[in-house]
Amino acid sequence: MALKHCGTVRLETGRLILRQFTITGAEAMYKNWASDPEVTKYLTWPPHVNVAVSKAVLEDWIKSYNQKNYYQWAIILKSNGDEPIGSISAVGMNDDVGMIHIGYCIGRNWWHQGIMSEALKAVMEFFFERVEANRIESRHDPNNPHSGMVMKKCGMKYEGRLRSSDRNNQGICDADWYALLRDER
Repeated sequence: MALKHCGTVRLETGRLILRQFTITGAEAMYKNWASDPEVTKYLTWPPHVNVAVSKAVLEDWIKSYNQKNYYQWAIILKSNGDEPIGSISAVGMNDDVGMIHIGYCIGRNWWHQGIMSEALKAVMEFFFERVEANRIESRHDPNNPHSGMVMKKCGMKYEGRLRSSDRNNQGICDADWYALLRDER
């Protein structure tokens, strides 16, 4: 089962624009989420110590946009101008089984407003319809239940907990896994 890769294309929802990052977004990335230890608490990368770190990350991401199997979106709230407030991406994939693993984060100012669920729904729809994914999955630290609530809200089914199977900024942790299959939609 070959995925039909097409790269990070612009997606739009009622409130959001999901688009490629540009280098001009480094300051917003740093300010809005990447430097916040509360946002990165359960992530695999440490808070950025300055804008230069955010800029270096964006430079790497931007270089990868020419690859058809690279998916990394800036989350833009239409009512907030063109300033990124978070990111959502394919952090893993397996073309043999048509699987895409999604990771995401958003600035604390935008938590609990349904924004991440809206972004995840749009990305899942894109992967099922355009890329023809068979399985979309994600995982979270059980100590971060709000991330799992986003997955559930988007129709993902809980598949189980893998104990001491992951690592984040808190150390070795359990991982709760969720997925949705193409024929379950």
